[in-house]
Amino acid sequence: MPQKHQASRVRSDSGEDTFTKEEEHEKLVAPDDFENGSVTNRYCTDCPCALLLILVWMITTAVGYHALQNGDARLTVFPLDYDGNVCGTDYREDMTDYPYLLFINAYTGGVCVKECPHLTGVVSNDVSDVRTLVTYAGMWQPNLGEESELPLDFVEVAPHYVNSSDSIFCTNTLCYPDDSPVASWHASGVNRGFGFAYYVGDTYEVFRRCYLTAEAQIAIQNHTKAETVLEIPDPREIILNLYSDVWQTKEIVLGFGFAVALGVSFVYIFLMRIPLLLSSMVWGSIGLTWAAFGAASYYSRTTAIMLAAQEPQQVSMRWIRALHATSAISAIILVLLVLLACCLRRQIQMSIGCVKEAARAINRMPLIFMVPVLQSIAFFGCLAVFLTYGAHLASLGTINVWEFPIDIKSGAEIAVRTYDFDGMAEGMAWFLLFAAFWTSNFIVSIGDLVVAMSVARWYFQKDKKRVGNCVIFQSLLETLWFHSGTLAYGSLLIAIVQTIRAILEKIRRTIKKFDNKFANSLIGCCQCCFCVLESCLRFMNKNAYIQTAIFGTSFCQSARQAFYLMLRHTGRIGAISYVSGSILIVGKLFISAATTGLSFLALIDVSEEINHVAGPMIVVFFISYIVSDIFMGVFDMGIKTILHCFVADEEMFDGEYADGALVRWIEQYQEPTVMPAGRQKTTQQNRTKL
Repeated sequence: MPQKHQASRVRSDSGEDTFTKEEEHEKLVAPDDFENGSVTNRYCTDCPCALLLILVWMITTAVGYHALQNGDARLTVFPLDYDGNVCGTDYREDMTDYPYLLFINAYTGGVCVKECPHLTGVVSNDVSDVRTLVTYAGMWQPNLGEESELPLDFVEVAPHYVNSSDSIFCTNTLCYPDDSPVASWHASGVNRGFGFAYYVGDTYEVFRRCYLTAEAQIAIQNHTKAETVLEIPDPREIILNLYSDVWQTKEIVLGFGFAVALGVSFVYIFLMRIPLLLSSMVWGSIGLTWAAFGAASYYSRTTAIMLAAQEPQQVSMRWIRALHATSAISAIILVLLVLLACCLRRQIQMSIGCVKEAARAINRMPLIFMVPVLQSIAFFGCLAVFLTYGAHLASLGTINVWEFPIDIKSGAEIAVRTYDFDGMAEGMAWFLLFAAFWTSNFIVSIGDLVVAMSVARWYFQKDKKRVGNCVIFQSLLETLWFHSGTLAYGSLLIAIVQTIRAILEKIRRTIKKFDNKFANSLIGCCQCCFCVLESCLRFMNKNAYIQTAIFGTSFCQSARQAFYLMLRHTGRIGAISYVSGSILIVGKLFISAATTGLSFLALIDVSEEINHVAGPMIVVFFISYIVSDIFMGVFDMGIKTILHCFVADEEMFDGEYADGALVRWIEQYQEPTVMPAGRQKTTQQNRTKL
């Protein structure tokens, strides 16, 4: 073993060790108890952070217990009508038989109904009847419904509103003067959508709320000669259409987003373990990604042209414009991907070698893929707990009455109920959010350290065939027992930044109402800065965890040593890490694209029941991307660990543990560097073995 180099340090007056500037130039030194890839005498690191995390969990449990005992999640999940009743529940008045909320005005005031009205095949235009109105007091028709197309009881409104103190009854004068739809639009009852009555139109249901379709709104405005016509829908309506489509196809979306994505991820990762197929898979994935974006561009453009040529048009212009935009964006992404692959061809080949070594390590420990599975189970379990606590906590507010004038001359007003939170509930909600951020990052950190410790033990093993699945269980136990505090430390830093970003987002939404461009720009700059800071922290945390996995040091010491190690090998680590990350992104895109393409075949069968298949496909893509990101994260951490171990091996042992394949790939595709004599000798020996 070569002579060890000791880092220069001096002792300050306070008795603490401080490192000199020469530390950044000092090479890593293997501890005396370093054996088989890690130190044998580990100790508990950063214990105060572990205790602090446990304390946060105890407080979270107390907050959740308080919310469960005093709150009612139905108040936050089910809709609230204008009179303070919760549709579908027995809160205040019994509305269990009327689970849906039908909106009447733009203040979100509405009444509970038994079913959302659907007018297809019922009225002449299939979308609306402007001579039948839903009011705060129930259904109403002018002139006893002589010219109405719908029966007076077509919409089953809860009978309670007849006796409500806030209900207002329609009359011909208030709601339909001169028996004219145009005059009705400006009358006190309808009041241009801000009154206590509105016309019956075709609706769709989202989360127990009935929303008028865009076609119904356009038909109503055409009949009433309203000031504006909805040629371009409100962005909120697009979101609601998306919610509606996803809800209608939830079995397909969840099935493909999770189950099929898991299957495709397992197949893709299994094939990546085979070295002979890795190169073809990487370039094949790149080619298929090009083909996917090219096909998306071609299909979107041809479909848009076909729909635009229909006479009469069967779809609205917004979908045609959306298809043209999708085609252009897909084409731009395709060109950028092709140029990027051409420019980084050499680096991609070099990174394939690093991925091969990571694949070899993981091939010896196939159970390592259970790490992301356990992470996912723990993550979704914690998410369910925090959502349950949050839903009950959100119900600890108060129902307030807001009154809006509908007739200035008479002073008539309508009432709308809103749900507001007090300061204590809001403070507890922020604490729950912070605890959720910290817990989720802690779960991710556990997986990172387990993978890093397992791969490091494989690398620093002379006979690598002796490494098997038992290493994973040993790494998991040592991670939880010795280094939970270190993981809590690193995840705490990210949780603090994420909480600050959430606060900034709340501030941005608050000041957005005042249209202050300077304040909006300032908040936007702050958000960008904290976003970059979070990315830097994640990068540093991963390398600090690798250092902890090898040497068993605390977070601050590991982060400092990892930083200096990367500083001494900036070119090698930076280039290979960047391009290897790009290869993994290609894998994620391939898994997501394959899953989304398979979901399209299933969505075609139900395309007539939804607005468009694009919405559910987008949701499937995002869910499958998250799933693929979790699984490809094993390779990402494995590659980072291999690189970290390789440069650490060079400094501590002159490359004694480096395998021939890794040496060959790095020397072949990276620019020549001057190596010490011992390293040259070791390299020659490895080549001889090959």
